[in-house]
Amino acid sequence: MAHVELSLSELTDPGVERATPTRGNGSLGLWSFTVEVAHEPCVVLDTNGIVVAASPGCAELLAIDPVAAIGQRLVAGVLRLFDFNPISAELAAWEVDKIPPLLAIRSGGLTRGLLRLPGADGSLNTVDAVSVPLRDNNGVVGSLTFFAPVGQ
Repeated sequence: MAHVELSLSELTDPGVERATPTRGNGSLGLWSFTVEVAHEPCVVLDTNGIVVAASPGCAELLAIDPVAAIGQRLVAGVLRLFDFNPISAELAAWEVDKIPPLLAIRSGGLTRGLLRLPGADGSLNTVDAVSVPLRDNNGVVGSLTFFAPVGQ
């Protein structure tokens, strides 16, 4: 798998207006600010799996309210995950820690995987999730995950 590095740097052009991130100036705050205004379905979690920011693009794809998701656990608070068996049941608790957004936090590396979750119409949808850990000087502070529909 290709190595991907993401970073945000401060704007240094004094002629460019810049909004202040609402969640602090560290890596987590800067990415949260970016995600809050992104069209792409993406989410930022802290190290406890709590949603710090969710993009407006999450609303349709993940059938969630991005604003209401903030401050809730991603799994069991915001998303209901299902297994890939023909007769689906909710994802077993021991498998939840292996989903990309949480695994990126625990492993400190880039992760990718498929998730199965209910759509707005009640059908089960499959999404591809690509997650990267977010770091500051103290190590991993959270994860950033992008979602894409599969087979739609």
